[in-house]
Amino acid sequence: VQLQASGGGLVQAGGSLRLSCAASGRISILSAVGWFRQAPGKEREFVAAITWTAATQDYSESVKGRFTISRDIPKNTVYLQMNSLKPEDTATYYCLTGSNIRDIKNINPASFRSWGQGTQVTVSS
Repeated sequence: VQLQASGGGLVQAGGSLRLSCAASGRISILSAVGWFRQAPGKEREFVAAITWTAATQDYSESVKGRFTISRDIPKNTVYLQMNSLKPEDTATYYCLTGSNIRDIKNINPASFRSWGQGTQVTVSS
């Protein structure tokens, strides 16, 4: 499965953005999709994940209540709706697949090699 992230941009603090992660290839084996982000000078961190079939969701504490992950099966796309954005949300956002949410959350960003291109989100104060 190949994933392509898009939808990033520049927004003022308090604003909203919606990121998209479009899947292609062997969609039938898609189990879960997650978002990570990496801010300048910081390690890449887990943001949110969703299971493809049941749409079970999980979030990091830093975005819980502000971000919503969802999926559109006919469009083979996962979305990350980001509301009440803060300057500390500024980062490059990456989407990836995993067997389940636990495996996605347990990814070691330092050793994982299948990162896609990512999409830049900049929140101005």
